[in-house]
Amino acid sequence: MRRRRGRPLRAALLIYTATAIAPNAGRGRLFLDSASVDAWRELLPTGLFYGVTTNPTILKRDGVPCTVPDVAKLARTALGAGCQEVMVQAWGGSVDAYEKCSLDLLDAVGAADHLVIKLPLTKDGVVAAHRLRDEAHLCMTACYGREQALIANALKASYLAPYLGRMSDAGLDGAAECQRIQGCLDGCRSPTRLLVASLRSASTVFDVLSWGSDATFSPDVARELLSSARTDAAAAAFEEDALFEIEPVLDESAG
Repeated sequence: MRRRRGRPLRAALLIYTATAIAPNAGRGRLFLDSASVDAWRELLPTGLFYGVTTNPTILKRDGVPCTVPDVAKLARTALGAGCQEVMVQAWGGSVDAYEKCSLDLLDAVGAADHLVIKLPLTKDGVVAAHRLRDEAHLCMTACYGREQALIANALKASYLAPYLGRMSDAGLDGAAECQRIQGCLDGCRSPTRLLVASLRSASTVFDVLSWGSDATFSPDVARELLSSARTDAAAAAFEEDALFEIEPVLDESAG
């Protein structure tokens, strides 16, 4: 990717030292699918998440205006919190609008090596992605079928995001489709990583990682992942036992 000349990061981000995106440096990256700074404050300190993912629907849900200044501010906040990557989605609905929005976001954030631009797998989104392929790291999103993996691979996109849960809602076997997509990318020795979205339980996240894909999921699923009644009970027992005092043993041989 040719590096764009963006604005310098704000002072708060000058200590940010994350490495640039490495296409296939390890499998099983976890992303937090949220634009809520409160959720970030709660969950990013766990160290579980490689980054955060957003789109206009998530922005609406979390009360963030879908404007370049607001999205750029949000992205800089995420980077300042230690995220390796932040994914933001371009909008506009046409090739030219997608391209302009993407370039505006890259310039406004000023950290092109750590920003991933999401584009939908529509014809206009694909043409815009082709134009941007040397300018930005890209995630082709709203994938609903294994055939669309061919597009992401041809574009050499950094990520492809299929919607597992929504595939299943539409009558498909979402898990099987995503596994086939991962198999296709592996077979092509593709640089594209599979980022499975629309995950509704911690057990589904486990399944996704078990076949070698990345996963993005909501704060509620993250809380489920971090919650286990048995683990909590064991930890409470450890704390109780830590307070136990052992009676000193007298040495009767001492005078």
